[in-house]
Amino acid sequence: MAESFAGPAPAHPSVDLDPVCLVAADGSPTTETRYSRDLPHETLAWLYESMVVTRDLDTEFINLQRQGELALYASCRGQEAAQIGATACLRKTDWLFPQYREIGAYLLRGITPGQMGAVWRGQWHGGREFTSRCVAPIAIPIATQALHAVGAAMAAQRLDDGSVTVAFLGDGATSEGDAHEALNLASVFGAPCVFFVQNNQWAISVPVSKQHAGPSIAHRAIGYGMPGIRVDGNDVLACYGVMAEAAERARAGAGPTLIEAVTYRMGPHTTSDDPNRYRSVDEVDEWLARDPIQRYRTYLQNAGMLDERLEHRVTTRSRRLCTELRDSLVGATDPDPVELFDTVYAEITPDLARQRDELSAELAKEA
Repeated sequence: MAESFAGPAPAHPSVDLDPVCLVAADGSPTTETRYSRDLPHETLAWLYESMVVTRDLDTEFINLQRQGELALYASCRGQEAAQIGATACLRKTDWLFPQYREIGAYLLRGITPGQMGAVWRGQWHGGREFTSRCVAPIAIPIATQALHAVGAAMAAQRLDDGSVTVAFLGDGATSEGDAHEALNLASVFGAPCVFFVQNNQWAISVPVSKQHAGPSIAHRAIGYGMPGIRVDGNDVLACYGVMAEAAERARAGAGPTLIEAVTYRMGPHTTSDDPNRYRSVDEVDEWLARDPIQRYRTYLQNAGMLDERLEHRVTTRSRRLCTELRDSLVGATDPDPVELFDTVYAEITPDLARQRDELSAELAKEA
C-alpha cells in the first residue's frame, strides 16, 4: 500500500533573479533598503584599500609568471569586490575553504604575499601557515573544498563553538558531483556553512549558460531546501551585507545558504589560457564598465570619503606588499622534494618512509 503523508510538503524558499545591489555601476546608491550601507567610515575605507591592494598583487603575480618566476597563476582580476566583501564581515575564527583565486580573502586574513607566492611556486607544501589563519589550503581539484567545508561545519556544530565555514566556489564547480554532495549534506544536517559561488561567467572556455538549465545558480538552492540569493559580485557593499546575513543565519543554527555572486573574470582562466579564443572583446568591454574598484571609488568620492590621505595610504601599502612578493620569489631556491613525505602524517608511515628513501637514492644518483 502506498505510504500516506500527513500534509503538504513545506514550502521551498524562493530566489529573486535580480541580484542584490547597493552601489550601481556608475557609483550611485541604489534604492535597496534590506541591507545597510552605513558601515563605519574606517571600514568603508578599508574595503577600498583591500580591493586595490588585491588587484595590484594580482598584477604583480602575473608579471612574475611572465618573467619565469612561476609556472602558473590564476588571476582574480574583476572579482575583488566579491572576495573582499564576503570575507570582511566574517569573524577571524570562521573557516574559509578557498579554491585558487581568493587573494583578497588571504589578504584580509593576514596571509603574507610571500606565503601566497610560495604556494604558487611550489615551495610551501600544502600552505601550512594558512591554517593558523583559519584558511584551508588552496584546492586545485574543482569543488573538493565544498565537502571539506561542510565537514568542518558539522564539526563546529558538534563542538558548539559558534563558528561558520565558507566554501568559495566558481560557477564551474557547481557542475561537479562534489558540489551537489556538499550542498545536500549541509542542508540535511543544517550545517553552519555558506556556499559562496563566484559566478565569473566562464569555466575555462565553457560559458555559464551551458552549465545549468535553470534561471540561475542560486535557484539550485530550492532543490536543497536552503535559501538562495543572487548578489552583484562587483558591488563590495552588497557582498558584505549578503554574506553577513548568511553567516549570522548559520551561526544562529538556521543552516546553510547558497550565494551566487554575479561577477566576471577579466583575465584568462590561468596564465596558460587565451580567453580571446572563446569570448568577444565586446563582452569584456561591457564588464569593464562595471569594474568593481572604479564603481566603489566613485561611490566614496561622491560621499566625500576619498581623499589624498587615503589614496596615499593605499598606494604605499600596495607598493610595499608587491615588493615583498617580488623579493620572496625572485631567485628563490627550489624546495627539497623529499620534504613532501614529512608533511603527510604527524608520524611517517613505513610505506612512505620506504618511498622517501627510494626518492633520496634516485636524487643522489643525479647529483
